[in-house]
Amino acid sequence: MGLPVEGEAELHLERRDGRLVLAGDEKRYGHPLAVEFTSGKAAHRRRFGGGRGQLIARACGFSQGVTPSVVDATAGLGRDAFVLASLGAPVLLVERVAAIFALLEDGLARARADAETAEIAACMRLVHGDAATALAALVAGSDVAPQVIHLDPMFPHRDKSALVKKEMRLFRTLAGDDADAPRLLEAALDVATHRVVVKRPRKAPPIAGPAPRHVIEGKTSRYDLYVHRALKAG
Repeated sequence: MGLPVEGEAELHLERRDGRLVLAGDEKRYGHPLAVEFTSGKAAHRRRFGGGRGQLIARACGFSQGVTPSVVDATAGLGRDAFVLASLGAPVLLVERVAAIFALLEDGLARARADAETAEIAACMRLVHGDAATALAALVAGSDVAPQVIHLDPMFPHRDKSALVKKEMRLFRTLAGDDADAPRLLEAALDVATHRVVVKRPRKAPPIAGPAPRHVIEGKTSRYDLYVHRALKAG
């Protein structure tokens, strides 16, 4: 048995096969959860994901000659941040849940030690804190300029079928729904110098607050763009 997770007695952190994992009852939560940048989905997306043509890259303003610095204020398992860093962007990852932060820290350490991902991982900085209440301070204490702030708040799912994926069930047990998403958006709009990018389920309403200036839609998700000023080639 590993280290119990604060507030969640049924979940614990432990080391398995050289990785830090978050584990619980496998019938309920499935396989233990780890942050993995060197293999699996992250490696496949790095090789075949579509580069700057990816939806997230377009939403964050990547184009020929433009590689913005990004603050991922809801880092989660770091997958979006890793994609942006793989395109050459300096990325600050902000994560408020202590157990998820520990998984990210472990995943980044392994990525820095792997020859194929070391250069990408070197572009990523990780901090523990709540972006909804302390974003300005967290960014000020880093060396990443907040040209673009990326948000992917947890969306309250009412449809039980959306919880079938056990990995997400485990993640949601810890992270919960982001009831403070409007405050998070407000903080991001105050701190971002160029744009705020919010990932949403395709049919979900925008976060309460100012209307997005642009929307980029994919098959299952979309990006709401709040633009202060244009990103230009450096």
